[in-house]
Amino acid sequence: MSHDTVLSRETRTVVSPSNVVVGAGAVEEVGDYASLYGTTALLVATERIFDVHGDVVLETLDEQGIETVVYTDVRPDPTVENIEEAYESWEEHDCDIVVTLGGGSSIDTGKGVGILAGNGGEIRDFGVDKAGYEGVPNPTPPLLAVNTTAGTGSEATRSVVVSDESTATKFLIVSKNVVPDVAIEDPELTVSLPRSHTAFTGIDALTHAIEAYVSVNSYGIPDGFAVEAMRRIARSLPVAWADGENLDARADMLVGQLQAGQAFTNSSVALVHGLARPLGAQLHIPHGLANALILPYVADFSAMAAPEKYATVARILGAADEDDDTRTAADRAADGILRLCDDLDLTGYLDDFGEVPAREEYLDVIEEMTQDAIDSGSPANNPRKPTAEEIRELYVEIYDDALAPDGRRRS
Repeated sequence: MSHDTVLSRETRTVVSPSNVVVGAGAVEEVGDYASLYGTTALLVATERIFDVHGDVVLETLDEQGIETVVYTDVRPDPTVENIEEAYESWEEHDCDIVVTLGGGSSIDTGKGVGILAGNGGEIRDFGVDKAGYEGVPNPTPPLLAVNTTAGTGSEATRSVVVSDESTATKFLIVSKNVVPDVAIEDPELTVSLPRSHTAFTGIDALTHAIEAYVSVNSYGIPDGFAVEAMRRIARSLPVAWADGENLDARADMLVGQLQAGQAFTNSSVALVHGLARPLGAQLHIPHGLANALILPYVADFSAMAAPEKYATVARILGAADEDDDTRTAADRAADGILRLCDDLDLTGYLDDFGEVPAREEYLDVIEEMTQDAIDSGSPANNPRKPTAEEIRELYVEIYDDALAPDGRRRS
């Protein structure tokens, strides 16, 4: 008997939020869903997002008789301390529901609270480097994720990314037990997203889709999510960036980033994310911007190992035609990614959203970043398996071409 696909050889469990509420006005249903699960909610958000959207969430919860405790000290890259502090509020007020308001940082903080509430212990102990994949044994309490970015896709995933400031690293937690119960996708909430973060989160979503699609763990179901996500993001991210009030583009991006989240949580991320976490931690670069700096080089490095899939990426991004042969098209995927990054002026944000060191200082931490990337496990999911030396070379290329003030992409 021949085995042509993963599903002909083994079973896979497809995870996704139990309910996805999508469209203008979706936020008004938060209270209705919360009332199905409990009576006291911990609302987790950054202070800025809470100031913009907090009142509408509090109002819909109050209308359903839900008492709400607010935690607004979430950092852009949530830390161990963020999660521990939010969990203290959860315990002190005897909460039974987590509601997150924001993007990946708020959602990951809420997931972290849920992990501690359902399992106890220290949040660091659940990282994949210590507990492995599916290392959260007990389900979290009910979690409702009100998304305000497009996006990390965190409202659809079994992943949590946490910064450990004591070691200047980020660690990953992966478990189906952290997938939110309800995802609220309201495009009106994303209109307030500044142009910079529209670009960062949009490229993050594109990276999720591409990596899920080319991963060695890919198969038919997440492949379908990934291809549709890439199509939506390619057509709507430039529009949403250029005109943040275009609700059609904002809605299309919300759906695209959700599909990208569904893709990678049921497949995997790969080398880009393996490189991005250490780079972001060392240079204090937002995760989406780190992905944008890395993605073209990894596509160029990897295309030979998955030519048919990278050819599809190139065609979706408009860098290749159907008439181009597979390998020619695959080799143009990096060009399509670079063009989109240039359109969004992504390297132009480095002055305001990064701490780029001198080249010698950067070279001093490459060995540490390389080991952190390998330890994450993500590079092993890449279609072309990198050696430690190849990872070092990629980090040097990224600096010289994209990070350096006189680099080609910055100049």
